[in-house]
Amino acid sequence: MTEEHVILVNENDEPIGLMPKMEAHEKAVLHRAFSVFIFNSKNELMLQQRAAHKYHSPLLWTNTCCSHQRDGESNIQAGTRRLQEEMGFTTSLKETTSFIYKAPFDNGLTEHELDHIMVGYYNDEPVINPCEVADWKWMTLQDVKSDMATNPEIYTAWFKIIFDKFYDFINTTYESHR
Repeated sequence: MTEEHVILVNENDEPIGLMPKMEAHEKAVLHRAFSVFIFNSKNELMLQQRAAHKYHSPLLWTNTCCSHQRDGESNIQAGTRRLQEEMGFTTSLKETTSFIYKAPFDNGLTEHELDHIMVGYYNDEPVINPCEVADWKWMTLQDVKSDMATNPEIYTAWFKIIFDKFYDFINTTYESHR
């Protein structure tokens, strides 16, 4: 299997090259990424618990899925692909916003990403890929916010950043598309 590459970008999200994913995380180079948020008709967010063997943030809870776009792949195509690979379903996704963040990890790697946030809707149970996901659950945004304040150590760095910066935005986006 060939090593996955990420798309290096400048702060305007303009591609400037490709780099192996691990090298980009070792060097903290800005690259394109995405985070998918799936809601159900009860205004609950589908969370996933990352698999135990993940090279960073193992067993931490996070948004429905996230990853990196491949060269030539749109944000929506990437989100749809990864949602199927990790959670075992597809649904229509809508791009909402993007932002840049930098989060160092204890293992010496750093996420430095221009993260595109996408939202979708689904009411059934996922069929999780155990190579990617340990567990999943539905939670209201308010319950996630409360639990994150009480137990911040069980959530991924990027999910906490997104929630801190975009809680109101995500909540409003969900409400306007119900």
